[in-house]
Amino acid sequence: MAFNTTNPLIQVEDDRTGLSVETLKRALADNLFYLQGKFPGIATKHDCYMALAYTIRDRLLQRWLNTVQTYLNCDNRVVAYLSAEYLLGPHLGNNLINLGLWEPVKQAVEESGLNLEELINIEEEPGLGNGGLGRLAACFMDSLATLEIPAIGYGIRYEFGIFDQEIEDGWQVEITDKWLQLGNPWEIARPEAAVLVKLGGHTEPYTDHQGNYRVRWVPNNLVKGIPYDTPILGYRVSTANNLRLWKSEAAESFDFQRFNMGDYYGAVQDKVTSENLTKVLYPNDEQIQGKELRLAQQYFFVSCSLQDMIRIHLSDNPTLENFHEHFAVQMNDTHPSIAVAELMRLLVDEHHYEWQQAWGITEATLGFTNHTLLPEALEKWSLPLFGQMLPRHLEIIYEINQRFLDQVRIKYPNDGDRLARLSIIDEAGEKSVRMAYLATVGSHAINGVAALHSELVKETILKDFYELWPGKFSNKTNGVTPRR
Repeated sequence: MAFNTTNPLIQVEDDRTGLSVETLKRALADNLFYLQGKFPGIATKHDCYMALAYTIRDRLLQRWLNTVQTYLNCDNRVVAYLSAEYLLGPHLGNNLINLGLWEPVKQAVEESGLNLEELINIEEEPGLGNGGLGRLAACFMDSLATLEIPAIGYGIRYEFGIFDQEIEDGWQVEITDKWLQLGNPWEIARPEAAVLVKLGGHTEPYTDHQGNYRVRWVPNNLVKGIPYDTPILGYRVSTANNLRLWKSEAAESFDFQRFNMGDYYGAVQDKVTSENLTKVLYPNDEQIQGKELRLAQQYFFVSCSLQDMIRIHLSDNPTLENFHEHFAVQMNDTHPSIAVAELMRLLVDEHHYEWQQAWGITEATLGFTNHTLLPEALEKWSLPLFGQMLPRHLEIIYEINQRFLDQVRIKYPNDGDRLARLSIIDEAGEKSVRMAYLATVGSHAINGVAALHSELVKETILKDFYELWPGKFSNKTNGVTPRR
């Protein structure tokens, strides 16, 4: 059979997704029986929570899919929000409020012999964020959906949150935050949209068949990124945008030959190593291994996300020349700032655009939100570590920096101190890559998160950049949803 692609596949209300109390009661019982494999006599409170969550998700799905279909049928520019954190809070209560279903669901739940507040409190807090940065990202996703602005949030599907807190003898004890151990009813895995991410290795220059100089990245490791999608519903609207979080897996999770030879641990070594990338939010980076893991995490989700955007764009466009007209990519702080070099790599190395054209697309695509005023808090990566993990990106950053500093020399001749202050490569002490500077140079717009903060950004940490490009800087005061 062929699906009708011009009309929504599911209407807002039908036998499965009706909003009457009786239909909700039937859906709750059906989901307990058919999805949880339980009947009321043996169901736990968590089983009942899951059944209710699936009942509400069913009523989200037609809005979610209709939103995707609307975006596909219209020539929209989509906001792609790159954030290492999303402090979302539990979904069930928020979705009930946004759908306007609190009272009928409460009645349906109570008539089924359950308590709505109890079921809401069972839901685990998603371990995807830690503080203000993550809450800002979550509020933006909420606002974008409520204002019906096309948007995709991209991030990492951390298996474990930063930690759970217990008090023993009056002292805080940190334990593992196993927020996914009993399942997450709000997400849908999309393994068919998996992408491959390179790490380590070396680069090789070559000349293509047209005589053009090219560079090939030969990695040591390949990691697969699996997307998991969660609907983010707007308040009392039909729009539900997408939050796409990436889980890391080995490109080949099981080595059959090594297993047959008796090397049972070696047979799954790649699986263990690859999955470590998305195990924990903010791994301890006091040791070099922790620093390597953090950088790999950041690059992994940025590369997955940009590859995903390019795939979506090329499904409906013959070239990437107008990529910036279809995606506005916002980098939430410096964690995703490697996007500047990665988008250039994808355009120049993978899709063979000339440097100037690729740079024009990159700069027109990317925006940067700064969060900190503390120079010591601005993210920097040592050149040896960066070059070992991302050798091609270091070459690209050197090229970006050289071309950028040539522009500075023209505007400020004989000002060596200014060149040193503006350089993406910090030459003082241990040489390092200044990620905030990379994001600033590679973006067409830079903002703080409150009026005073934005002014201080221009007066302090990015003062030289503001003097160079005052038109790039603006303020975006972030609101907080009153429904949290």
